[in-house]
Amino acid sequence: MTPVRMLQHRADPAPAKRIDAGAASGPRVFDDMTVEVALSLMASARVEYLLLCDGDDQCTGAVSRTRLSAFRDSSAYTDRSRLRDVLPRSR
Repeated sequence: MTPVRMLQHRADPAPAKRIDAGAASGPRVFDDMTVEVALSLMASARVEYLLLCDGDDQCTGAVSRTRLSAFRDSSAYTDRSRLRDVLPRSR
């Protein structure tokens, strides 16, 4: 199971390469979480986006419910799709 960390900070809805953890709020998850689990988490937490963290627990971006729903409806989606599959490649 993928660990989820809940922190209360000010909201910063715009994704960035590196997000200041003190300026962002919402559930923090790793990019290996499945799209279905992420959507379920967002529904239960009543949030519109999730903050994505790397292995060093640094926020590296955000993903919205709208983007995940659109990906789920695309031909690229499988039940094993991870959040990292939704994100654009930066390298």
